[in-house]
Amino acid sequence: MPGLRDANASTDGEVRSDGTRDLLRACADLAQRLPESLAPLVRLAFNYRWSWSADGPDLFRSIDPERFELCLENPVRLLQEVSGDVLRRAAGDAELARRATELEAVVRADLARPPPDGPIDPKHPVAFFCAEYGVHRSLPVYSGGLGALAGDLLKEASDQALPLVAVGLMYRQGYFRQRVDASGWQHEYWTATDPERLPAALVTRPEGQPLTIRVPIFSGEVTARIWRVDVGRVPLFLLDTDFPDNEPLARWITARLYEGDPQTRLGQYVLLGVGGVRALHALGIEPGLIHLNEGHAALAPLELAGEIMPGAPLQVALAAARARTVFTTHTPVAAGNDSYPVEEAEEALEPVAKELGCPPADLLRLGRVHPDDQTAPFGVTETALRMACAANGVSRRHGEVSREMWSEIWPGRAPAGIPIGHVTNGVHVPTWIGPAMRELFDRHLGEGWLQRTDEPETWAPVAGIPEADLWAARERQRADLVEFVRRRSVADRLGRSDTREYVKAAADTFDEHVLTIGFARRVATYKRLDLLTRDPEWTLSLLGGERPVQVLLAGKAHPKDEEAKRVLQRMFGLKFARVVAERVVFLDDYDLSSAARLVRGCDVWLNLPRPPLEASGTSGMKSAVNGGLQLSVLDGWWAEAYDGDNGWALAGTVDPDASAQDERDNATFHHLLSDEVVPAFYDLDERGVPSLWLSRMKASLQTLAPAFSASRMLADYVQGPYSTALHTRV
Repeated sequence: MPGLRDANASTDGEVRSDGTRDLLRACADLAQRLPESLAPLVRLAFNYRWSWSADGPDLFRSIDPERFELCLENPVRLLQEVSGDVLRRAAGDAELARRATELEAVVRADLARPPPDGPIDPKHPVAFFCAEYGVHRSLPVYSGGLGALAGDLLKEASDQALPLVAVGLMYRQGYFRQRVDASGWQHEYWTATDPERLPAALVTRPEGQPLTIRVPIFSGEVTARIWRVDVGRVPLFLLDTDFPDNEPLARWITARLYEGDPQTRLGQYVLLGVGGVRALHALGIEPGLIHLNEGHAALAPLELAGEIMPGAPLQVALAAARARTVFTTHTPVAAGNDSYPVEEAEEALEPVAKELGCPPADLLRLGRVHPDDQTAPFGVTETALRMACAANGVSRRHGEVSREMWSEIWPGRAPAGIPIGHVTNGVHVPTWIGPAMRELFDRHLGEGWLQRTDEPETWAPVAGIPEADLWAARERQRADLVEFVRRRSVADRLGRSDTREYVKAAADTFDEHVLTIGFARRVATYKRLDLLTRDPEWTLSLLGGERPVQVLLAGKAHPKDEEAKRVLQRMFGLKFARVVAERVVFLDDYDLSSAARLVRGCDVWLNLPRPPLEASGTSGMKSAVNGGLQLSVLDGWWAEAYDGDNGWALAGTVDPDASAQDERDNATFHHLLSDEVVPAFYDLDERGVPSLWLSRMKASLQTLAPAFSASRMLADYVQGPYSTALHTRV
């Protein structure tokens, strides 16, 4: 946090050009424009640590609730934009000042903790590379699950004081925004991001000029600047090419996350991998190991090889970089593993090959399943697998699938001998837990329970929580969600130019006492959104029965995925049935904010992928820590989480006949929802609570919360892949 610690001073007493001074300067500049009593708020605003503090969001919201929402809950922009009257009122609010001072003291103490004894040397931190980061909705450099996972890992590293820095890209237009029309067809649009209004600072040299790096991309030199964003103790460095020093094509490289043009995406991957390593060097950071979170940064170890072993024989240099590299693969879907034609890949690799003193063909071999096939494309996942001393999938089953999927890279080995393990994903509990459940656990789980989320003993007292209290907390969070949906459904439906009757239907009917089901994830055909509407008669009877169900849907289809868009559109085919208008709401433009509301308030979380195509599925974990129950296919994380008592499951068997499999799963889904889920929710005992439901909820919290927390996940990385890298360095 600017002004609260000096953890970025080097051991010789000099302050590095790593953005620390720049964040201090940005903080001081904003503070000068505001009443002096608001200085603690400014210092809090420039570090996202406030966002997962219990009072942080409400503290800033209390200044001007409407403006805070318009600013996407960005406190820096809020303090820049609020009126003079609002500032004067805030400056004179003694209660606001007290809360700000208390929160600043808590955050200051948190950031001042020394790093733990362990294998990671603070002078040589872990360098985490990822194409997206879901830290907060106000920092729009994320699209979905991969980014949310990366954001959670950074926050957990901060909570554990693990020495870690992160590298990504500053997308000036972020990921696409979504608008769904009245027919259900998705339209995409983008909005510009002004980094000057973010809790960010442009990193400068001691003399005041921006710190830049140069990276060969598109047969030319591209200059990149570096922005620093603090996520608690973790600095996140974002590379940016959108400024006048670059040609228009080069400026576009960091325009959009997952840009549809393949060559631009390749340019992004060169910038992230090669440029990321160069940026760390320019910042004065020598990582002990690099962690590639998905294959987008696969060129990073190649650049690292030339940096740490200049002039060495190729295989020696590559071995040295490999010994410092850890790789996490996140997708078993072939389309999610990017590859490029030989000519494009050769152009991208030529500067790296020149630095290593070898022809590009030698590096192209790394990115082919069969290295000697000179016509095969260059794959970033294949490269990352070959350049990592430790690789992992993101669930136990995904590890198994990945070993089979990539077995040909290691010909002659049995599947068990393929060097791909697994670290099952986990979620950052303080970020995702709702206020009512957090307050309940504060009373029952003991002092400091949020620092012990990975310990089963932490959650053992859940068994003794009075059922009435547990049910009351769940009802509060469902009520909060229903209130949000009533408002949001009106805005979304008016935006689609729906009829007045349709616009009002959900706002008038959505009920805080009705079983609420959530299905929110990226729209892709294998996610099987259509299982909800495949049998319209069943769907209508479920929604409108004596024991009704209300459903919340959200998710984006990739702009290039026409079939996924058609799946979404077909779902809208039932929209004008009265009960659908009243009981089903699709929330446009799914983001971190709406995701948090859904996982906190929904009673049941659905995940219906066609196995084995779900790598993990962290949204269900977020639901679980809020007392939500899972109805999911035994794929991804649920295959290792389900025990028969903590939710409901569909079989995870693989069938080459997808249509037959879908029909069987559809029948099982109908049975579970109609005959088990609905009765368990509505059957109340003499105390007026659903005892069977609460029994499953307690079992879910006790078995799932510790096993699928980010605290456990990060510990698994430290003890597993990170330890492997630190013990195999050349």
